[in-house]
Amino acid sequence: MTRDSLEGSEFVDHYADALAEVIKAKREGHALPAAPEAAAPAGQVVDLMSALEASVKKARASCGEDGNADVHQLPAKKKTTAKKTAKKAAAKKTTAPGRRRRSHQRSA
Repeated sequence: MTRDSLEGSEFVDHYADALAEVIKAKREGHALPAAPEAAAPAGQVVDLMSALEASVKKARASCGEDGNADVHQLPAKKKTTAKKTAKKAAAKKTTAPGRRRRSHQRSA
């Protein structure tokens, strides 16, 4: 699928066309084309905090809460001591089978 195979007004690449105009103007030494005005937002702006507060009020009303909840202190956590793990004994170094360990002392 290529860009040329798409047809319809929703498939027009306005960015590439505007960029091509800028490049052409720079090559020829002309002034850059004016940037189009940004379109105004088409949707309704929603205040999220007021929507959240309304949702919480609605949920409390459906649960029968009146909004005057009793607040209790949580009990303090009991301190537990960390268990110490036993240290593993270091493995003994062994020599390969059939080899004797050399003595570091030389006889004279």
